[in-house]
Parts: sequence; structure tokens; C-alpha cells
Amino acid sequence: MPENSDSSAEIELPALPATAWAVLGTLTFGEELSGYDIKTWADWSLNYFYWSPSFSQVYSELKRLEKHGYVRSRSTPGDTRRRRAYSITPEGLSALREWTRTAEVDRPTLKHSTLLHLWLGHLNEPENLKARVREHIEQMVELRDGAAARAANSSDEPSWAFANMVMHWSRRHYEAEITMAEELLELIDSTAERYEHAAKQLGTGLPVPIDPGRWKDRTNRS
Repeated sequence: MPENSDSSAEIELPALPATAWAVLGTLTFGEELSGYDIKTWADWSLNYFYWSPSFSQVYSELKRLEKHGYVRSRSTPGDTRRRRAYSITPEGLSALREWTRTAEVDRPTLKHSTLLHLWLGHLNEPENLKARVREHIEQMVELRDGAAARAANSSDEPSWAFANMVMHWSRRHYEAEITMAEELLELIDSTAERYEHAAKQLGTGLPVPIDPGRWKDRTNRS
């Protein structure tokens, strides 16, 4: 059990977005950070399994967190101008502990633009679809290698033990994504050939459904 924690105490948490808690979380690794530092940290780690908020979002959330008393800030001299450095307060630490224990486990949000293009593959050509999938694979390779590098770079810092575990998971996630995308590449030609056997409407070339409305029964059963 972490020090200064009380598992029996209930804390009423404000309705903050998950991004606010993520920003607050960057201040739990023992360092005082500027907004720029937090954005850099998010790009270095959060970006591989959650998302990286923009600079404006980081500063907006910091203001909100400071208003709730969860962070404190002070002006510090920089190379060219003064900057604000942020640290988590005891109240912020207690609230974040409570959030990690009680927040609902949300379903991961999947917005897969490559699969959206493939879902509409009947309006495209197989070679164009394959080019899109190859581009997607290149992106996933970059993310996989980035996660692997971050896992390696965080292995010698005990305070990053859980972050290191997540970076290893992220590497495996992108590796699996690459494997599934390569499988899609192998399926595009045969899928296009199967689609060609569908009867087409005159004029539009769109398919003529064998049993119109059948999808309604299927969605109701699911």
C-alpha cells in the first residue's frame, strides 16, 4: 500500500475528463514539470497507449487542476523567459489515487481509418486498398519500434516500473496490429473477386441485395 493512503476514506471526485487525470498523472513520478515538459512526456509515453494532448489542452487541464487544488505552480527562470513549474499537491495525489481505484473501465475507443477504407473497399480498387494497408503497416512499425525503444529506456528506473510494463504491452500491441494488417493484404484480392460475383444495379454499379433488410434481423439477434 502506498504511503499516506487510506483505502477506507471516500473522496468525492469532480467531474474531470480522463485527460485531466492523465496530465495529473505525469506529476506522480517525483519531478516538477512545466507544461512543455508534460507535453513532451505525453508524446514520449501516453501517445503509445492513450493519446497525447495538445499544448493548449495540457495548459487548460493544468489551470483546471490548479483551480481544484490538485496542483501548485511557481514561476522559475528559464533560458530565455520565466516559466511555470507544476507539482502535485497532497489533495491531488489523494484524488488521483481514488480515481485510479474507482473510475469505470471504459471500452477502448477504436477509430481505425484504414479499416474504414477497407469497409468501403467495394468503392475502391484492390491495388489502392493494398497501398493504404502498406502505409498503415509502416506507421505501425514506427510505433512498435518507438514503444520498444521507450521500454528499453525506462527499464533502469524503478519509479517507471509500471510505465515500463505498459510500454512492453504497447510494443506487442503494435506487433499484433502489423500481423493482422499483413493478413488483410493477403485477403484483399480474393475479397474483391468475391465481390465481383455480386449482381450490380444499373447506373450506380452498387450491389443488388439478395435479401433486402436481412441485416435488421441479424442486428436484432446480436
